[in-house]
Amino acid sequence: MVIETENLTKYYGNKIGCRDITISVGKGEIFGFLGPNGAGKSTFIKMLVGLLFPTSGKAFVLGKPVGDVDVRKKIGYLPENFKYQDWMTGEDLLSFHASLYKLDKKNAAAKMEEVLDIVKLKGHERYRIGTYSKGMQQRIGLACALLPDPDLLFLDEPTSALDPVGRKEVRDIMTKLRSMGKTVLLNSHLLSEVEIVCDSAVIINKGSVIKRGKMEDILESKLILEIHAEDLNSEVLNKLRDFDPGLTYSNNMINMEIKDKDATHHIASIIINGGGKLFELSPRRVSLENVFINLVEGGEQR
Repeated sequence: MVIETENLTKYYGNKIGCRDITISVGKGEIFGFLGPNGAGKSTFIKMLVGLLFPTSGKAFVLGKPVGDVDVRKKIGYLPENFKYQDWMTGEDLLSFHASLYKLDKKNAAAKMEEVLDIVKLKGHERYRIGTYSKGMQQRIGLACALLPDPDLLFLDEPTSALDPVGRKEVRDIMTKLRSMGKTVLLNSHLLSEVEIVCDSAVIINKGSVIKRGKMEDILESKLILEIHAEDLNSEVLNKLRDFDPGLTYSNNMINMEIKDKDATHHIASIIINGGGKLFELSPRRVSLENVFINLVEGGEQR
């Protein structure tokens, strides 16, 4: 495993940063680490990159205990609240980070060209960072994280300042890294982005894990049906409740959940054969946002 933690815990005095976090992240995986503000996401990431010491528990990154110097050479990190000197150019910043990674001048120059091309900032590297848009600053930060050609990349809110085109470009970078066998741990509030790109995820709330697993398991493969139908009698509604006891029916609109998409045909038949008028039946997948909100608001532990 690229990342393994066992009951990883961090306290700030009597305040919980995160508690008993146990996860496993495999090679070549994009792993989503999700939770509301203050849930402990950044605390967890900072422990894995060696910026914070755990209060208790165990953690291994690339097979070594967290904080191992050799491991740090193989990871890239883009923090959420980064701030670069306005007077530096993009080239200055990359050169500085290349020196921190101890890249020799020849390799550093080639790598700087490569990462500028990846984040689509070629031609802007000699402008001062103070003149960059928020999106450009986000991308130059990502370029710095990519400089050491990392085996493991930690991205803390990497698309928060980007427009839809920029977000897609970052997704493309992550999927390219995955195809190269590299691993990405992604923390993002943009759940639609996470749903598209992540293989697995964990959701934490108030410092503790409330859900974990493969993305398809987290989404539970459920379908939401939105049905516009009229003249429905109690017998028809009772038959529909066999599929979802919690369905709602109001103003000729039914909302219900099903696990098997083939059930849509049976549901349509029940309505029509029962004398109802079916005007619309629209199936859609349960979104990660729906799951996230239900878990966080409900406090469910899984």
